[in-house]
Amino acid sequence: MYYSSGNYEAFARPEKPENVEHKSAYLIGSGLASLSAACFLVRDAQMPGAHIHIFEKGPIPGGALDGDQMTNVGYVMRGGREMDNHFECMWDLFRSIPSIETEGVSILDEYYWLNKKDPNYSLCRATLNRGQDAHTENKFGLSDKGALEIMNLFMTPDEKLENVKMTELFDDEVFNTNFWMYWRTMFAFKDDQSALEMKRYMQRYIHHIGGLPDFKALRFTKYNQYESMVLPMIKYLEEHGVQFHYNTQVMNVIFDILPQKKTAKTIVIEHDGQTENIDLTSDDFVFYTNGSNVENSTYGSQTKASGMDSEIHEGGTFDLWRKIARQDASFGRPDKFCTDPEDSNWVSATVNTLDGKILPYIKNICKRDPLSGKVVTGGIVTVTDSKWLLSWTINRQPQYRNQPKGQVLVWLYGMFSDRPGDFIKKAMRDCTGMEICEEWLYHLGVPEDQIEGLAKNSANTVPVMMPFASAYFQPREAGDRPDVVPKGCVNFAFIGNFAETPRDTVFTTEYSIRTAMEAVYTLLNVDRGVPEVWGSVYDVRDLLNATIAMRDGKPITEMKLDIKQKIAVKELLKKVEGTEVEKLLNEYHVI
Repeated sequence: MYYSSGNYEAFARPEKPENVEHKSAYLIGSGLASLSAACFLVRDAQMPGAHIHIFEKGPIPGGALDGDQMTNVGYVMRGGREMDNHFECMWDLFRSIPSIETEGVSILDEYYWLNKKDPNYSLCRATLNRGQDAHTENKFGLSDKGALEIMNLFMTPDEKLENVKMTELFDDEVFNTNFWMYWRTMFAFKDDQSALEMKRYMQRYIHHIGGLPDFKALRFTKYNQYESMVLPMIKYLEEHGVQFHYNTQVMNVIFDILPQKKTAKTIVIEHDGQTENIDLTSDDFVFYTNGSNVENSTYGSQTKASGMDSEIHEGGTFDLWRKIARQDASFGRPDKFCTDPEDSNWVSATVNTLDGKILPYIKNICKRDPLSGKVVTGGIVTVTDSKWLLSWTINRQPQYRNQPKGQVLVWLYGMFSDRPGDFIKKAMRDCTGMEICEEWLYHLGVPEDQIEGLAKNSANTVPVMMPFASAYFQPREAGDRPDVVPKGCVNFAFIGNFAETPRDTVFTTEYSIRTAMEAVYTLLNVDRGVPEVWGSVYDVRDLLNATIAMRDGKPITEMKLDIKQKIAVKELLKKVEGTEVEKLLNEYHVI
């Protein structure tokens, strides 16, 4: 496996790998990583679909990419996915997956046209004082000292950031700014989480720093992620004969470990109360999505709280990863991510408005009609003075194809599920859906005497607790996340957001698809380059643009410097006077 850039290899079709028709694949889990790996096996490795088996412990596929209408409960989405034009592996795949809505076009075509005609941006990023615009004015509000703290993180080598928390590098010069409010609520970072992952995010999305305050850098699917992404992939795979095994739990993968060679030899599964061993050869490949940020999700309802389940259960994905990891040190350290759910949990909720009574309060904030069929909030609206640190968003409506006309689905989440609310004096995890809706309506500015009635009669709210929602961001070091194909593995790969691939960022659809592509190309010896992570961190234009964006448009010549620093800057500018460098610095308003 190797990386490529440009379009030379992007449009090339690889030759059929030798003897692939005699090989088989077993995929553990049916989330985006597994579905993508299966698609790459079919499209690029040209493996017969009937030789590909996907094991899913539940009754439906999709993993964290869900969108469900639970019987007698209501619509529910555990999370939403924000996408970027430089998700290179994702668009490489989705150009080949046909739309299930428009004949003759791909998911990429459909997505591209939608976001060109209806571009995303926010008209109100944050509120305070019960629905009043916080007037962040697209400003970061960083002092020179805060900007230098961020720059120091950006320039620190990875090995010096292992197991380091952001609280060890940042102080109030960063934490008490709009920048941090934008950042932590958009990506779900907590102050004491990984500085290394924060650095990766900054470098990965340096080209989008200027779009962080108003979300103009983001793109979204038409419907919920299950209907817009998962269902087309399922149809594509089923048409190629791929076999899905639902209600089938993988209990262990047993390896033959030699000094220079590691071979998966047996998969132990449970189905219909029966245990079965699947014996493997070196021509049988195993792709495992180790870990999950939606593991142990517990659902509430309009009248029931979600509660919280922090236990690692037998047969769950973290339990399976532990069993695999015990067999070799190169298989990662799952306990780094799954043993502190109090730090990694958050609660989300789906509010289904049932009539038009709540909509005027929404319009007052987002400045758009939620029923227009176009972009509504343009990303999350953060309630800056919420004790739960509540954020909410409304994507294009309808979010479900069968959604009743005139109804709106709102997704919201709170990062601090253990704190009492501002209106409902209970921890978010202990609140019913109706109570969570009441807290949200309070922060929309609904008169207090109307809140209970609207939450009860004009909305149905379904909460979900996810103990490991942001476990990806726990402080870590090299080896905690296993390599996609650990050294010496001949028929086994880790895929998904708890596997390790260079430079890319977890908690993204791109990361799931990238690890799947790398795994298939490595194990099946597919002779085509995997698109490298977009190189904006190496583009001086993006670096200059981000530098000035972070300073709210102020040139570096306005920095507060001591006499020696001022002289040094003056001398440096003299040296570039009359050169292309000076032109570039002027073009990007650096000077």
